Amino acid sequence: MNDIIIDSHQHFWHYDATKHSWIDDEMAVIRKDFLPEQLLEVYEQNGVTGCVAVQADQTEEETSFLVDLASKYDFIQAVVGWVDLRADNIRERLEHYAQVPEVKGFRHVLQGEEPAFMLHPNFTRGIAALKDFGFTYDILVFPHHLPSVLEFVQQFPEQPFVIDHIAKPYIKAGKIDEWKKDIMQVAEYDNVYCKISGMVTEADYKNWKKDDFTPYIDTVVEAFGEKRIMFGSDWPVCLVAASYSDMLAIVKDYFSGYSKDEQADIFGRNAATFYDL
Repeated sequence: MNDIIIDSHQHFWHYDATKHSWIDDEMAVIRKDFLPEQLLEVYEQNGVTGCVAVQADQTEEETSFLVDLASKYDFIQAVVGWVDLRADNIRERLEHYAQVPEVKGFRHVLQGEEPAFMLHPNFTRGIAALKDFGFTYDILVFPHHLPSVLEFVQQFPEQPFVIDHIAKPYIKAGKIDEWKKDIMQVAEYDNVYCKISGMVTEADYKNWKKDDFTPYIDTVVEAFGEKRIMFGSDWPVCLVAASYSDMLAIVKDYFSGYSKDEQADIFGRNAATFYDL
């Protein structure tokens, strides 16, 4: 295993019942604050070097909160923030964030929107502006969004995109065919990367086994190859179904037979390349 592990996807928050209303009763274990001190301890136990902090709330205050943490803790190597991509003054906002070295990209919680949302001209106008400022874009969707994601990425062949959580396939139900067909098509665009992250929260929280994930990781590796995939934990959301060590072990075990060089790509270098760390 390589020495440098970059966790390409995690979150911080001061828990707020209104702001974090998506944390339902089944996920009650994460209804509390999650801050850098806690994560640092987890990383020390698991040999993780650094991370990318991703927005969980759709406000610019959230972006500022993450930037502030990143400025205080070296191990937070990048921020994927939120900005209103539909705003009339989007270029002005991106110009502002271009002066903030911690901010590498943006995300909107597309999984909470209708698939057509990402194709609306007022949204695509914002996406079109990202490249001028060197920003990445994280695509957070469910499988039923993937046909629209295909149309979406086709419009922006130069924009660096990454699919979060392998697009949340229905692992608990063991459904794969439709998701597989769609993810393979999206992966044909070589500006699109994929995070092998989350996953446990799409499985049976209490009864998953490592083998449940194998066909899904197989698909992603076949689709994107070793140079466009990256490890991410989705901490603390993953804690609903697995410890950090368990989450990391699923991915480590899967790639244990790969060369040192390939492992170095998947667990660190690809994230560093994508986010310009």
